[in-house]
Amino acid sequence: MCRNIKTLFNFDPPATEEEIKAASLQFVRKLSGFHEPSKANEAAFNAAIDEVTVVAQKLLGALTTQAEPRNREVEAAKAHARAVRRFGG
Repeated sequence: MCRNIKTLFNFDPPATEEEIKAASLQFVRKLSGFHEPSKANEAAFNAAIDEVTVVAQKLLGALTTQAEPRNREVEAAKAHARAVRRFGG
């Protein structure tokens, strides 16, 4: 599951709220072991996603770097090249 959590810091344009929420969902799924919670756990699961999203947004807003922002297309191309090397064309 955590393979789906992408690095969100230092990109131009910055990570969107949707990207941060998707990463938060994956994190909560990993911690809880649930892909979809039961009705009894749904409120706690959704509250955790919302709280992790807020904390992740604060973290990304507080981090600093002197490195140039990364380009999403370039990084996606690098990831694709790695996948081709690893799994074949």
